[in-house]
Amino acid sequence: MLFGETIRVALGALRANKLRSLLTMLGIVIGVSAVIAVVALGRGAQQAVNDRISSLGTTLLTVSPGQARTGGVMTFDVRTRLLLEDADALVERGVDIAAVQPEMSSNLQVQFLNKNTGTQIVGTTANYPEVRKYEVEYGRFFTNAEDLGRQRLAVVGPTVVQNLGLESGNALIGENIRIRGIQFTVVGVYKSKGQASPFNNPDDQILIPIQTARFRVMGNNRLRSISVLAPSEAKIPDTMADIQKILRREHKLRPDKPDDFQIRNQADFLNTLGETTQVFSMLLAGIAAVSLLVGGIGIMNIMLVSVTERTREIGIRKALGATKVNILFQFLIEAIVLCLVGGALGIAVGAGGAMAFTKLLGWSTQVGATSVGMAFGFSALVGVVFGVYPARRAAGLDPIVALRYE
Repeated sequence: MLFGETIRVALGALRANKLRSLLTMLGIVIGVSAVIAVVALGRGAQQAVNDRISSLGTTLLTVSPGQARTGGVMTFDVRTRLLLEDADALVERGVDIAAVQPEMSSNLQVQFLNKNTGTQIVGTTANYPEVRKYEVEYGRFFTNAEDLGRQRLAVVGPTVVQNLGLESGNALIGENIRIRGIQFTVVGVYKSKGQASPFNNPDDQILIPIQTARFRVMGNNRLRSISVLAPSEAKIPDTMADIQKILRREHKLRPDKPDDFQIRNQADFLNTLGETTQVFSMLLAGIAAVSLLVGGIGIMNIMLVSVTERTREIGIRKALGATKVNILFQFLIEAIVLCLVGGALGIAVGAGGAMAFTKLLGWSTQVGATSVGMAFGFSALVGVVFGVYPARRAAGLDPIVALRYE
């Protein structure tokens, strides 16, 4: 029997049982589509994080409170907190520092007319837009003089505007809102930065002068972080050394004591978040790949049933001159075709699902050629692995016994 004829016989057997072939492919379709969609979500999330961090600039450094070790356990301690005085020291004594932007924050209730919402209140300085690359869409940002004067002014994020039931941020300019019962005047609404992750939405916050936050809202001088701009990328190591020297002196740390603060640049954030996203993507893709194995087991099961049903047919073909290799290839081709067609359908469904996530839910997705190739190749491998045993069993049948099979 020629190889071309073997392929035609195999495809004819699949066409003769269309419904069974379709149901057999379903496991492969689900597995491949799940892998494609999950990896696309992971890649999209990683790219969104990278774009967000890159938009802040490559010279931005973030100083955050460190951790103290107590009894072998890392814990946040009063001694490790950053204070407003630390930021003032960086401004006064910094040599290789272009800008310093401290911030303190707290999640509080905000009220506007009969609407209220919980959001993050961030006390910061007037140079926040410059350091963090924010743009004001409506109104203006508060000034340094208004900060020193402890004015009750607020710059609102677009998500807060929506949560307060307004369609446009312009409608909130000049209006009064209440933060912890204290009246603030909205002077600006900044442009959307986009949500990089489900746990952090930079559009869902209200910016107020840091002196106002310290004395009227928060009631303390503890900082969440200090953002520092280096003069240039080449100066980043000098800026980090400058920050370390000044803060160690402010915190009165002896030479043998470790830093009680952390200094991170954008590359650190990119690497950490990239590794975390990659781990989660691989984990989810691995879970999705289990359905491919389940689909492969289903194919092997159906092929074994097919061998049993077609025992007499196999006997006739062997009696007419078909070799073991012909029979082996016939059943192996059937299994591989099922997996390849299922893989192609799975790629289409997975890519379509990723596009649906983007359009309907606004999630960032990226369908990569690598993930498509890996999923398709793995589906073909499943066809070979799980099709070999039924094919070998069919090829090994005795033609005399097969002809007498009822």
